[in-house]
Amino acid sequence: MNAGKVIKLNVNRKDFEEIYFNGQQGSLFFSPTTRGKTVTTIVMGLILLILFFFKDDLSKEKFGILYFVSFLFLLCTVYLSLSINKVSRWKKEVNRYLKSLEDSRIYEITFNDEIFNVNLNHQEELSKWEDFKDFDVNNEFISLEGKFNYMFPKKAMSKGDYETLKQAVKKNIKP
Repeated sequence: MNAGKVIKLNVNRKDFEEIYFNGQQGSLFFSPTTRGKTVTTIVMGLILLILFFFKDDLSKEKFGILYFVSFLFLLCTVYLSLSINKVSRWKKEVNRYLKSLEDSRIYEITFNDEIFNVNLNHQEELSKWEDFKDFDVNNEFISLEGKFNYMFPKKAMSKGDYETLKQAVKKNIKP
């Protein structure tokens, strides 16, 4: 790789956790992935509970409503459990990644006008800028999505390095 900019990242787990687990992101029941399913399951459970209280008042012809609502409640709980499982797996994966960052001795980014390289304990991931499909740059972090996905907190580098990386990302990635 020809001469390029090298940015050494200072790993502080809390800096990464602030971004990965922002808001309710790590919550099993109220993450953006599961919030709607949790509310729907609770509503269906309440409707089912009310129907059970008034089941003696239901005529024989209308008793099928109880079975139908029971089926819908069961369906909601299955979808909720699948979403919870997905969030749980994502959370374990993020924690495993954060653990590897904590144990790292070398974490640096090297880039020029053509190549973007991430070195984590001598395990290098080399990409061309064109391999990235999307990016997000804000006051907290820079994220890159493509062949490999990355998220670099602003707090993990100096202000000058952050600005340099921000300019390189905006210049080299075409969304």
